[in-house]
Amino acid sequence: MFRFVLSVPLFFSIFGAGAGFAQQTSSSSQTQAPAAFPSAPATQSAAGTAPVPGPVADAEAAIVKSDWKTAEATLDTWLSAHPNDARALFDAGYVADAQDRLEAAAALYRRAVTANPKSFEAQLSLGLLLAREGKLAEARPELAAATTLDPGAAGPALKARAWRALAQIDRPRPGSPGDPAEASNDLLEALKLSPETEDDTLLAANLAEETGQNDAAEAAYRRVLAEDSESEPGNAGLAHLLILKKQYPEAETLLRNALDKEPGDPALTAQLALVLAEQNKPEALPLVEKLHDAHPDDPSITRMLAELLSESGDYAGSDSLYTKLLAANPKDPDLLLDHGENLVRELKFADAFTVFNQVTEIAPANPNGWSGLAFTASKTGQPSIALHALTMRSKYLPENPSTYFLWAVSYDTLHQKAEAALYYHRFLDSAGGKFPDQEWQARQRLQVLAK
Repeated sequence: MFRFVLSVPLFFSIFGAGAGFAQQTSSSSQTQAPAAFPSAPATQSAAGTAPVPGPVADAEAAIVKSDWKTAEATLDTWLSAHPNDARALFDAGYVADAQDRLEAAAALYRRAVTANPKSFEAQLSLGLLLAREGKLAEARPELAAATTLDPGAAGPALKARAWRALAQIDRPRPGSPGDPAEASNDLLEALKLSPETEDDTLLAANLAEETGQNDAAEAAYRRVLAEDSESEPGNAGLAHLLILKKQYPEAETLLRNALDKEPGDPALTAQLALVLAEQNKPEALPLVEKLHDAHPDDPSITRMLAELLSESGDYAGSDSLYTKLLAANPKDPDLLLDHGENLVRELKFADAFTVFNQVTEIAPANPNGWSGLAFTASKTGQPSIALHALTMRSKYLPENPSTYFLWAVSYDTLHQKAEAALYYHRFLDSAGGKFPDQEWQARQRLQVLAK
């Protein structure tokens, strides 16, 4: 069994990048007015009585042309005399946002919200900016507030964007369980305001997978691929589910077809290698070697190659990669376990003992560390430590023929005849002819112990 479990993250265009949300949601050219401020703020446009001051209109005309220098100078002059003009503050924030002066942009958006708490554009832009900076805890209340406001001429599509951003904040992510139910509700609210997109379907699939609804997730991924057979996240997501269900032939076909259209895609290639390895197909190793050559610093790919090399019997080659990985993560118990197993296969029992002892200190609840320690302690003539390790292991896993034999040998070495005989018998009762050498040894020792 190929032990490496590949988790392929699904990347979505969550919050956009660069300038404000207007550029991200508008497909129009830069010669058209940005969607962020098609009219006066909502409370003014509803009344229809607040004309746009000439200098602000001039600044917006400069913004349409991406003439940030002119727009900024005009707005600075205007705001020096009119510091609470919400529209001008938003425009100034947009100009700063467009130039990646994010701290200044956030401050201006906040001032715009303070000046006009009903300004949808300013509220949404502030939330999206904070989200792009990774300040999700700060972004969430701003985006939630935006969903309560009238978008006015900005339109429901931009309000839907606020809901989609909330869904991305609420979804589970590495290091955070998130709230899948809340994320699903956010997404449903977005779909009430605008048509479903491929990213929406992918997010729905991801949320279903996070909550164990694999059939629903699979159906969603298949809907994506029905619309776009070349969707990388769609193919990767469906392949991931097929791998979890051990439907390797179907996953292989899917991945080969996807790679025909996206040759060299690292995520799809890694998944194909995993599927081939699970089916014991020899082409898995050269495929991962090629992938590793292209991405030598990717720890996931390096780890996959290390395990494949170990599976193929190249323990030294495998261990050189584990040593490299451990240099960056010296206390990773899984890496240490794999390293220790390679050392055992190379018959370096003393070195392996040191590694497994380290695992038990770092992760005392990991039974594999105790198993390795028991075996290497026995091999290095330390029966008392072997018995302690077997005792600790028994707290987490049931006994098996191998552990019964280790118990017996350790007691035998310590000349505790009754205990040794008991465990030799337990070993023979459970072995069932699968361990002929050890079974012969056990019978021989029982004859000696009976004298």
